Amino acid sequence: MLIPKNDHKPRLWVRIFLNPFKHKRGKKSIVRWKTRMDVFPFNNFQLGAKSIIEDFSTINNGVGDVIIGSNTIIGLGNVIIGPVSIGNNVMFAQNIVVSGLNHGYEDVNIPPAFQKVNVKQITIADDVWIGANSVITAGVTIGKHSVIGGGSVVTKDVPPYCIAVGNPAKIVKKYNAETLTWDKVL
Repeated sequence: MLIPKNDHKPRLWVRIFLNPFKHKRGKKSIVRWKTRMDVFPFNNFQLGAKSIIEDFSTINNGVGDVIIGSNTIIGLGNVIIGPVSIGNNVMFAQNIVVSGLNHGYEDVNIPPAFQKVNVKQITIADDVWIGANSVITAGVTIGKHSVIGGGSVVTKDVPPYCIAVGNPAKIVKKYNAETLTWDKVL
């Protein structure tokens, strides 16, 4: 009843009559007109104050909560599939995929589209910057004030105050609190 047959987004009446009462949006938050909001009432969606979701992005909480903090920018063409928690003052550049969902593939007698899905929480802490065309995979945590270089594929946790780049992403710099500099990691 909530989702049309052979579709993956909620019916119009769910988007108009249920979601505004179930989901929370902070003051001065903006969701651009051309954003695809596949948010369902059975999981949470929160958007913090003064945050923005730019055009051509997709937000989907069908398999887990999507929580976005305050003063956070979700750039053009991003895809965010829960369960995902994004902190405050986070910057997402363009065309980033953050997905806590993976399709099963183990049973060769069943197409992956019909197998059980695996879901793992993604956590992105405060003050993080993620460069364009990056992918954040299920189960990853990115620590406070870390930077992910453009085009990176993050498959493992990134500690706070680190810069990670590449495919798979590797830490190349770490902030040194004693010298107040970003030191290369060998």
